[in-house]
Amino acid sequence: MTASTWRIGQWLNAVQSTFVGLLRILSIPIVLSLSVAEGYNTCYGLSYFIPQWIALIMTIAVQSMIVICTLELAGMRWRANPMRYLSVLLSLLVALIVSISFAYFRFYEFSQRDAILLERQTGIVLDANRYIEDLVGLKSRLIAAQQKRVELASDDATRAYLGTHPGMQGQIGKGKVWGFYNEILQNEEAKLKQLNGHSEALEKRLSEVRSALQEFLLMVNDAAAYERLIRTFQDLQGEAEILASNYGTLPIEAPRFGSYAEFSLGITPSFAMWKNISWFTLALAAMVDFFILFLSYRLESTAPGPLSEDEKELAYLGLRQFGEFTINENDELEFVIEKTELERARRYSDWSRMFSVAFLLNRGYLRKINDKSVEFAPNLYPIIAERLKRRQTANPTEQPANQNELNDILKRKGYV
Repeated sequence: MTASTWRIGQWLNAVQSTFVGLLRILSIPIVLSLSVAEGYNTCYGLSYFIPQWIALIMTIAVQSMIVICTLELAGMRWRANPMRYLSVLLSLLVALIVSISFAYFRFYEFSQRDAILLERQTGIVLDANRYIEDLVGLKSRLIAAQQKRVELASDDATRAYLGTHPGMQGQIGKGKVWGFYNEILQNEEAKLKQLNGHSEALEKRLSEVRSALQEFLLMVNDAAAYERLIRTFQDLQGEAEILASNYGTLPIEAPRFGSYAEFSLGITPSFAMWKNISWFTLALAAMVDFFILFLSYRLESTAPGPLSEDEKELAYLGLRQFGEFTINENDELEFVIEKTELERARRYSDWSRMFSVAFLLNRGYLRKINDKSVEFAPNLYPIIAERLKRRQTANPTEQPANQNELNDILKRKGYV
């Protein structure tokens, strides 16, 4: 391998390690940005119940708990302190429930705003149509009853004129009795005429309300259309009350329609929003917190940046103390980190080499396979190859015990 090719390999390895480290560093502003975005939703929901400045403080506390508890859980072990682990986990769950609930409310309100307005519009239209039907039925009953009275009065007047009315037989023609019944007939006909006049005015109001309803159905977000509907409906209600009072009947109970501000008012956070739960909206709300959890958890690990010369030397000296190297099915160099039977018998102290393994695992240069074995990460090969080359150049006769295995795998990887 030429010197230029060697330098290119070292440079590519440094670029790769630096890039991975930069990604870890960039995750910090990403976590902060996600926390701010999720915090806005939490603060928005809390401000419905408490002053905004208190909501802001609570929001900062909730988002801080999520990040801090995640970082603590990443660095804790259950067996080390179960009570502390449970307390941190419980705190994280409480913070997540608060954050996801208010985020769901914000997403639910935003996505369901039009559906909520349409539902309210449907309710208003149904109430208005029901009132109109009851009013038309009342008008029809009043007219039918008045026509019945006119018919009875006309029948009495006719029988009085013909002398067939009970108690006055034989008295034919226009007499006092006929005049009495004829006056009743004239009064009933006048009432019917007056009722027809009220009915015409009522029909005019009904026509205006129906027209306003049609306009409101087409423009649910138009405040002018809603105000016109309310105004025409109030005029109709007034005409109906006049009709009911003139003819001695109870007025029909009219539905209450609020102002346009009440109609267009958004929903308030409550348990009712969970009745018709939107799973897609809930997934969106939880997705932001999931990203915060995942990135915060990864922040606990040390970024696998380039190793210094001393760290490279530490890694090489620690790894060369292991003797059982194999090439696994992934074409990676694998070795056992447990003591051999001979080392146990001699009570060999493996502190330095185990420290090197833990250091490289933490920095991402080794990958753990199981409790007994680890394997090389791709960015570790050029470091070991560099150390081997230096020692072979300085002292060709000095070789570590595992030189053959190392040379074999490094040749297959293309580093020697």
